[in-house]
Amino acid sequence: MFDFSVITHWIDATLRSWMPGGAALFVEFVLVGVALLLTYAVIALALIYAERKVCAFFQCRIGPNRVGPYGIIQSVADMFKMLIKELIEIKHVDKFLFNLAPYIVVVSSMLAFGCLPFGRGLQVIDFNIGIFFIMAVSSIGVVGILLAGWSSNNKFTLIGAMRSGAQMISYELSIGLSFLTVVIFAGTMQTSAIVEAQNSGWFLFRGHLPAVVAFIIYLVAGSAETNRGPFDLPEAESELTAGYHTEYSGIHFGFYYLAEYLNLFIVSGIATLLFLGGWMPLHIGGWEGFNQVMDYIPSVIWFFGKTAVVMFISMWFKWTFPRLRIDQLLRLEWKYLVPISLVNLFVMVLIVIFGLHF
Repeated sequence: MFDFSVITHWIDATLRSWMPGGAALFVEFVLVGVALLLTYAVIALALIYAERKVCAFFQCRIGPNRVGPYGIIQSVADMFKMLIKELIEIKHVDKFLFNLAPYIVVVSSMLAFGCLPFGRGLQVIDFNIGIFFIMAVSSIGVVGILLAGWSSNNKFTLIGAMRSGAQMISYELSIGLSFLTVVIFAGTMQTSAIVEAQNSGWFLFRGHLPAVVAFIIYLVAGSAETNRGPFDLPEAESELTAGYHTEYSGIHFGFYYLAEYLNLFIVSGIATLLFLGGWMPLHIGGWEGFNQVMDYIPSVIWFFGKTAVVMFISMWFKWTFPRLRIDQLLRLEWKYLVPISLVNLFVMVLIVIFGLHF
């Protein structure tokens, strides 16, 4: 399987042969930042189109079909429309915090996005505490949402922000416990090491029942964490107009729109990383010929293919179940998911201590 670190090392060596080490490092930072931003935007546009098509399929409609073949350029047209829209000045708002909030949300999702191992040797951030770092930076986004609701000086946006804050902080517990279940099984928090540990089998299959339970809980909590249906109470249009971003327009609203879809990709990518082997191909013990054929498929295709499957499950989840009430939403987390996650974590500890896994 091709290792993309060959390309990155060649770029590094070429730049250092042309310029001093500090300047080469700065250019590399710029190149990585531009690559991440372009990938961020392209994935968001593709996901917006895919969401519309999947939604149309479940509702027996056609979906986007006018701009470009099969409507594939519709998202690009909407992006340009968003970019040229006027930024409306709202009276009686805290202008600094109002303008700052969208950038906090985008920066939070960008930092988590950079931690994903897109392929073998194709990863921007690879700390020895990578899972802890992902949890930390992904939690920053709730600050931007709370600031947006409060600084808008609107009771509907404030209610939406408070709902979102309560929801995201609550469901982060279940997500964190699911992370810990995998970390205990893998014995490391480094994302690249977690992927390498799944060389002989993905954790979803090797981790027995606790891994399956953690995966299901993570999918449910991840949908709630990204404010997607049926957990979209912060954006309940029948009650709150549009929720915490009611007063935003133009590119500022676009930031929230992009971050929502990128958070879907990030949640699905983390599920792929922790449970489905990341970029690691499907290997079956003893099937050497089958394993060699799987190794011919590029690692990037493996990662994006698995992530696409998880995203489809999340979209299926959204367009199947009705929206929950806020009390039902919080009861599900505190009375069911958290206790089940704690027991599941304890069972995984016993499995690792007594060596019951394979």
